[in-house]
Amino acid sequence: MKENKYDQQAFFDKYSQMERSRKGLAGAGEWHVLKELLPGLPGIRMLDLGCGYGWHCIYAAEQGAASVVGIDPSRKMLQVAREKTHFPQVSYIQETMENVEFPPESFDLVFSSLALHYVEDYRGVVEKVWRFLRPGGSFLFSAEHPVFTAQGSQDWEYGPGGEIRHFPVDRYYIEGWREANFLGEKVVKYHRTLTTYLEELRRAGFQLERLVEPQPSQEMMESVPGMRDELRRPMMLIVSARKQGE
Repeated sequence: MKENKYDQQAFFDKYSQMERSRKGLAGAGEWHVLKELLPGLPGIRMLDLGCGYGWHCIYAAEQGAASVVGIDPSRKMLQVAREKTHFPQVSYIQETMENVEFPPESFDLVFSSLALHYVEDYRGVVEKVWRFLRPGGSFLFSAEHPVFTAQGSQDWEYGPGGEIRHFPVDRYYIEGWREANFLGEKVVKYHRTLTTYLEELRRAGFQLERLVEPQPSQEMMESVPGMRDELRRPMMLIVSARKQGE
């Protein structure tokens, strides 16, 4: 397996200091929206694509999920996840979401948090998720918003005094590879339009249930420096879809 950026020690150390890394779901600005879109968790079989530290897997187990499988390509991220997890129904696999395989209809919920923008073959992943889900099962994911990924640098334009002027959007309809600056490191991400995110779901046979561009909670805007600037442009996209055929 190709080395994952999160397994590079310098990058991993920086990531571990982020608010969402230290505080878990309480430090994630979109969690107050995302959790409201989750289906009922007691008794379900859940797959988490790009599980990272395992926060969502742990939450699902706490809510009574029957089984939870977390997938992530990073050895270091999964090491932390396993240390934090104390539920026997949760397991972790080091693999990419593009390559992982399960029997058809293995899960009731496939979930992914801020990972799909690292995937080049979005269509292939959507098709896999369709196969993995039972009829009537849910696919819930968050990803970086196309407005945020379009230009590439993912940084504000600043004035001569260092003040924020605006957020640049460029090459929106030109999908594909972008080199972003994340935590002071160069990271490869993949930009796609909002149309692509939704049309690939429709093409595979999913029914769109909700589309949300989450804003930070009032509490986070009051307590986290710079968080109010997140109202100036969308950073994330949350999509909830259901596999038809129940």
